[in-house]
Amino acid sequence: MTCSRHILAVSLAAAFALVSPGVARPEPLEVPLPKPAPTCDRKDFRVVLDVGHTADSPGAMSARGTGEYNYNLRLAKRLEEMLISAGFDKTVLLVTGGPGKKSMYVRVARANKLSADLLLSIHHDSVPKKFKQEWEFNGKQEVYSDRFKGHSIFVSDRNMKRKESLAFASILGNQLALRGLQYTPHYTESFMGKYRRTLLDVEAGVYRYDTLFVLKKTRMPAVLLEAGSIVNRDEELELGSPARQVLIGAAVVDAVESFCLAQTKSAPQILQSARRARRVRHRRAPKKNEVAAPAVTWRPSSSAY
Repeated sequence: MTCSRHILAVSLAAAFALVSPGVARPEPLEVPLPKPAPTCDRKDFRVVLDVGHTADSPGAMSARGTGEYNYNLRLAKRLEEMLISAGFDKTVLLVTGGPGKKSMYVRVARANKLSADLLLSIHHDSVPKKFKQEWEFNGKQEVYSDRFKGHSIFVSDRNMKRKESLAFASILGNQLALRGLQYTPHYTESFMGKYRRTLLDVEAGVYRYDTLFVLKKTRMPAVLLEAGSIVNRDEELELGSPARQVLIGAAVVDAVESFCLAQTKSAPQILQSARRARRVRHRRAPKKNEVAAPAVTWRPSSSAY
């Protein structure tokens, strides 16, 4: 009984000490609050959507006789609509006119005056003449090639923001791949001759094309997207459909969002945000018994022909 009373007394004394004035209390633990995640300032991030070619110089001709410019304009307008809807209010649609060579100087000058954060040039592709065949469509002789299809992405090492250009290109390529779209690896093949390109990112399908005027002369990160081959009869129909345009648009919006977010980080982290783009300085055609990198789907850039 005496022992029980003693335990009770000690317990009461301890409890009293915790609430008694003048008795030191333990400092409360300070739990650090998580830092807010960096966000992309969409309303101030400006994307320039460059519509490749002009009405006077329409670029490649599709399998059904439609100029590339029409496809470029339709896709660029879709991208503009989707980017603005996503909050990128300063998105600019860059449309130029006149002869092709003169228009390149005009588009670069206009883009550089816009103080943009990113330029994406929109194109659709063709193939060299030796791969084309004739067919009749709507009573007219047209040319096509169903042998090759797929998209490709280009950057220039002469762009003053070449690292950032490659970062966005890799992000975009990965976003397109996530949506089931495949790029073409055939720019690496020897039969491309002078149009053969170095594959910088094997996973995302990003090529180095230093002499593309709109890429090397603009003073912001700049990327050219060949959305697909319009001389391939099946892919031409797909590229002209709202469904494909929205699919590409969703990839572009997500890529722009990721790239915009990367700008809030330190410069060395920008390339990391591109999922460690793999550079291959001189990619050759595989030798016998070697496994070739991704599936065969090549078309050369319409900008090169």
